[in-house]
Amino acid sequence: MYDIAFLDIPPLRSAGGTVRLPGSKSISNRVLLLAALSVGHTDIADLLDSDDTRVMLAALDALGCHVEHRPGGVIRVQGLGGQLAVSSVQLFLGNAGTAMRPLTAALALLAAERGGCFELSGIARMHERPIGDLVDALRQLGCPVECLGQEGYPPLRLGNGSAVDLKLDQPIRVRGDVSSQFLTALLLALPLVARERAVDIEVVGELISKPYIEITLNLLARFGVQVQRDNWSRFTIAAGSRYVSPGLVHVEGDASSASYFIALGAIAPASEGTTGVTIEGVGLASIQGDIRFVEAARAMGADISGEANRLHIRRGQWPLRAIDLDCNHIPDAAMTLAVMALYADGTTTLRNIASWRVKETDRIAAMANECRKLGATVEEGADFIRITPPARWAQASIHTYDDHRVAMCFSLAAFNPDNVRVRIEDPKCVAKTFPDYFEALFERCETPVDRIPVICIDGPTASGKGTLASEVARRLGFHLLDSGALYRLVGLAASQQGMATDEETLRQPSQAQRLGALAASLQVRFDGEKIWLDGLDVTDALRTESAGMAASRVSAVPEVRQALTELQLGFRRLPGLVADGRDMGTVIFPRASLKVFLTASAEQRAERRHKQLISKGISANIADLLADLKARDHRDMSRAHAPLKPADDAKQLDNSELSIEASVQQVLDWWQGKAADAGN
Repeated sequence: MYDIAFLDIPPLRSAGGTVRLPGSKSISNRVLLLAALSVGHTDIADLLDSDDTRVMLAALDALGCHVEHRPGGVIRVQGLGGQLAVSSVQLFLGNAGTAMRPLTAALALLAAERGGCFELSGIARMHERPIGDLVDALRQLGCPVECLGQEGYPPLRLGNGSAVDLKLDQPIRVRGDVSSQFLTALLLALPLVARERAVDIEVVGELISKPYIEITLNLLARFGVQVQRDNWSRFTIAAGSRYVSPGLVHVEGDASSASYFIALGAIAPASEGTTGVTIEGVGLASIQGDIRFVEAARAMGADISGEANRLHIRRGQWPLRAIDLDCNHIPDAAMTLAVMALYADGTTTLRNIASWRVKETDRIAAMANECRKLGATVEEGADFIRITPPARWAQASIHTYDDHRVAMCFSLAAFNPDNVRVRIEDPKCVAKTFPDYFEALFERCETPVDRIPVICIDGPTASGKGTLASEVARRLGFHLLDSGALYRLVGLAASQQGMATDEETLRQPSQAQRLGALAASLQVRFDGEKIWLDGLDVTDALRTESAGMAASRVSAVPEVRQALTELQLGFRRLPGLVADGRDMGTVIFPRASLKVFLTASAEQRAERRHKQLISKGISANIADLLADLKARDHRDMSRAHAPLKPADDAKQLDNSELSIEASVQQVLDWWQGKAADAGN
């Protein structure tokens, strides 16, 4: 997951391959709650791992429900059988509406029946999301519910510590035209109190988002509760209802998340060697209403086929067809249509989307604002949005409003025909439903290699370039290439095979050829801060002084350098690369977007290295370190092939008196300037 302030996406050209979707958020949190309310334990496979499900799991734990992580990623929930394990607790539910609404209903009923008292709160945005219609329905039942801030909004207090008699003899009335989650919450909770008599729910007004209610009814049946439906206006929960675990539940892939990859296949030409985009985990037989996004995408021209658990998408008509569509049946997925509309042949109108106004943000306003930034003409109303594509696309920084769907939707703008960069602010907000969304996107997208930005940070030994490069890469969400580590790996592998790496031996042509062959055969894997060689973690071994000295010697061998060049070039992957070394900007990436030559005085570098070694419990003599650094500098600067020197167009940065943070900020400022120039 990209835990950074912003993510720059370069212009993208094509897409293809297979993506496995994370579990459905809607199904995951429903199943977790149903499992907790049931008799017996439930094993849940393919549960979504996201902010929303972590919030629900934390809430269940606080409520005394035992949750066990079992082999194969299975979550086992030991059901409470409709009982209360604790009678009072405060729950923080973040911005998870799929946790707040159903927990409100279930805990309000249990607190009323059994004399509990629970407080539910969330982030500031959650306290702006209306819940008054659900509160009103619960009060009809006789549940003590108090809004602790503004009436009709969280935070809430459920119950007052005393048991009360519930009023189940009349239908519970709830509005259906604001959010289907209110009805879902009641449907999930009321079987807890329908032991002796049937309970009716009456929907007031038109019910929106009916497919989400179908998900709820389907899952209720899985857990042993049948609900009779009279059209979409009345629901009856039978007397004697009781939740019983089905044993094992597999969670479908998220159909709403599928919409981004359906759109990807519809917008992007197929990458070479692929037939387009394939989605696994959800298919045409899905119980999720958002699978009907397939119909909307086909209407716009996408070529889509599929099976029960798989979809295949490729670009069909181009440009896409503009549409005028009532989106009541796909409220979340319809946001993706707004970005697809940017690639259409005319004006697209999306109607009946009033529910967008009360989601994680006001999504109609958000989509309108961000589409305009890209150059589109947009008209918005109380329950519609109308989008005309840009005549010319503008480079834009997309504000995401802490809304995962806004972030994922606008990543697709990177396929724009004017090849402008798209910046996604706060990309980590996708953690709500799809933590690895951007990684999944970049793995399936391609663009000409010269469009992938590279920042080179070169410099002498102990200048701090590794620390600087690592932090810059982290701040930008770029890949990291520690070229010095590659040479250290060659030296370490040579030592493990009994090959000498002293300067005299390396001057022998046969030994140089053996080292080159060894470098070419390295099985290397970089995993965060860990470095693996032939399946073994060699991170600590590479940080020793002996490994550093061996790296300096083998890096002067042309055969080694040639073997490692292709490996280094392969690190240039989306969304970008930060490469540190001694010749990144002069030899490996001579056309890099930004080149930095980092240095400090030999005395300052020796002092830093001395402190570093002492902190690790390694004895060191600062005079010896200084002499060694000067010798390395001389060797690196005087070697015949690719001597250490600044690139002609490098920014020189002397960090002798700078903190790490100041050095990082200077490089980021230079990068911002480069990025701004590229957009002009």
